[in-house]
Amino acid sequence: MTGHLTKRESEIGSESWDIIIRPSGKTGVGLTAAWKYRELIWMFFKRDFTTFYKQTVLGPVWYLIQPTLTTITYYIVFGKIANLSTDGISPLIFYMSGTIIWNYFSACLTNNSETFSKNSNLFGKVYFPRLVVPLAVAMSGLVAFFIQFMLLLTISFFLWLSQDGIVINLRFVLATPLILLYVAMLGVGAGLAISALTVRYRDLVYAVGFVAQLWMYATPVVYSYSQIPERYQWFYHLNPMTTPVQLFRWALFDASPLPLSVCLANVTATLVIMIAGLILFARAEATAMDTV
Repeated sequence: MTGHLTKRESEIGSESWDIIIRPSGKTGVGLTAAWKYRELIWMFFKRDFTTFYKQTVLGPVWYLIQPTLTTITYYIVFGKIANLSTDGISPLIFYMSGTIIWNYFSACLTNNSETFSKNSNLFGKVYFPRLVVPLAVAMSGLVAFFIQFMLLLTISFFLWLSQDGIVINLRFVLATPLILLYVAMLGVGAGLAISALTVRYRDLVYAVGFVAQLWMYATPVVYSYSQIPERYQWFYHLNPMTTPVQLFRWALFDASPLPLSVCLANVTATLVIMIAGLILFARAEATAMDTV
């Protein structure tokens, strides 16, 4: 009997498996595993895009309606009533450029903040690296950004033809992908951290939308960086969304560039948030299904 067991164990041990599921280490973040499942990321990306607008009348047109109405509101409230300066940039494209960059960040942040709770049924049945879902969310947000970006370029082109005094720089072709990568890293990293914490602290789910709204007003979206008093500029060194919003306007419309110290501080904060989010998410992944 003992010999039979030994033989059977040796046969099992000699089998080759495609994937062996083991508990993740404390420092593993799952990026390598997620890359192996890149086809699944693409599938989730297509699912998110099709299901979100499947039963809507206007479909992707909502991508155009939302920034347009938001821009008009900002133009009336902050441009006409509050009379805030836009550094010589046409108010319409000033507010729309800040809006579409912020919308992409907000989508990455809020849609990833409930990764475990929203996908608990799927996570409990099928194995795949959980990081696949947040990466797919970031890709889905790029569709909305691209459509809104085309709208921004169209409006900018017509304003340029009307001799409105605007300048359109072609350096945005190179700068925009880097800015989007930066925003995706920040949004996904912050979303992963919140998602990991909401496994135990459910109250954070209700605070995300409120905090995101406050964060927007703490970012030069509806006002220019030059309007910020010098004694408060240290705060914008800590706000990592300052750099992409201002650089996006600089790349497109030749807005005032940021001081190098702000950019370096923002990049450092983004890297810290991204790494912390990946580590917290990887640690929460092992026990999330037991507590969600």
